[in-house]
Amino acid sequence: MKSISNTLITSLIASGLLLTGCGGTVKWVEGEFIPYAQLANQCDAGLKEKLWLRSWSNDTYLWYSEIIDRDPAPYQVLEYFDLLKTENLSASGKPKDQFHFSMPTSEWEQLNQSGASVGYGMSFYLQQASGTTDRKVTVAYTEPNSPATNANIARGAVVVSIDGVSVKDASDSASIDILNKGLFPEDAGQQTRFTLQDLGASQTRDVVLTAQTVVSTPVQNTKVLSTPSGTIGYMQFNAHIATAERGLFDAINTLANAKVDDLVLDLRYNGGGLLAMASQLGYMIAGEQATKDRIFEQVTFNDKYPTKNPVTGETLTPSPFYDKTFGFNPSLLSSGQSLPSLNLSRVYVLTTNRTCSASESLINSLRGIDVEVIQIGGTTCGKPYGFYPTPNCGNTYFSIQFKGENDKGFGNYSDGFIPSSSPTLQSEVPGCDIADDFSHALGDKEESQLAAALYYRDNNSCPTQVAKASRTQAKPQFIDVGYMLEDTRNQNILLNNRILTQPK
Repeated sequence: MKSISNTLITSLIASGLLLTGCGGTVKWVEGEFIPYAQLANQCDAGLKEKLWLRSWSNDTYLWYSEIIDRDPAPYQVLEYFDLLKTENLSASGKPKDQFHFSMPTSEWEQLNQSGASVGYGMSFYLQQASGTTDRKVTVAYTEPNSPATNANIARGAVVVSIDGVSVKDASDSASIDILNKGLFPEDAGQQTRFTLQDLGASQTRDVVLTAQTVVSTPVQNTKVLSTPSGTIGYMQFNAHIATAERGLFDAINTLANAKVDDLVLDLRYNGGGLLAMASQLGYMIAGEQATKDRIFEQVTFNDKYPTKNPVTGETLTPSPFYDKTFGFNPSLLSSGQSLPSLNLSRVYVLTTNRTCSASESLINSLRGIDVEVIQIGGTTCGKPYGFYPTPNCGNTYFSIQFKGENDKGFGNYSDGFIPSSSPTLQSEVPGCDIADDFSHALGDKEESQLAAALYYRDNNSCPTQVAKASRTQAKPQFIDVGYMLEDTRNQNILLNNRILTQPK
């Protein structure tokens, strides 16, 4: 048998593909990368899956040059993916990439298309005093027709204990595991005993909830509020997922028919999702004249692709404000229908550090076409970045691939949009720093953030003597509470996401 020539060996190494033995084993070669298309969906060997992740990241990750090129052999597939990101810090000292995650493809498809996930139908707000185990878990909102609402659990209820373990002061890992399992169930049918103190109640009560597949209602509480100075529309918008297209269409129609003078858009728990849907909502708020021939968002990829989208292969062009339905979920709303609009020149947005990604893009893009945005609440999460969900071998991977800018070329808000009574930076938005108010229902005119928006509308200033929002930045998949309360299922996976898909 003739020996392999040095030229051929050099060629194999240059392609990142070195075959050894009779089986043609693929090996890792530092600094060399096999085109990831050659490794896609080869699921019989963990090494090929890891090398696919490595090559895909090197090709499409926004900060690919900052990934440490490690030998994948010692790591499991998902462990290795977790390492395929920058370890650098932002100018403010926080991790540059806080948004790197994966989940089973079946779960992603179910969640994105129908808003379905296993749980009880209640979203939690977790707090902890710095340097202590003194923590508090409060119900932020609930889903209609869910185990939580069927048990009469509402916003403001405090979770005192879970299966007998105190939330406030649990300090050992076994107790924290019980809290995690209770708050973030993995399997339908799991039963958990919650001890709750309802808002305004002097005594606690015990409730046993059975986890089930809950379909979220991303658009809730659409209201027309009558005030002495005009008619105000209010809507709670929790996620840019496929089912929200119908909800937004109906909500804006309702408000348009009521001829509202202003809109209060409650984005305080909206972590993002489909950018095309944010563009649709921008159009529905601002209308045809304000959005015609204007850019919703211009996306840019890494320096390997200055003019081409590496995922679709298309030439990079700005995204417009879309004025038609896409039919993201065709069973709810067909494509090609004209969207309703409010034709407003001003919008009030309610925010917290859970307002993220596509929600921030909406804020930024409206400001880019000179719609006046008044921000009431807390600093947003700070994510002008996004990705295409990419499946391989049963998992879908989310890795930062692009950043976005508005019609004026602004997209530098990695530390979030900040409500300010005297803005000086482009990332500071006129408005009021107001804490989330769990003592009132969402949409209640007495709730602090909504009340502040109504006050600002009448007085062009912020109310006095109100609690300010926490400056703590949101974390995408866990809350650090000493031993850590962690959403091990990525249950709220749309928190902090900006997702591009190909519109239908």
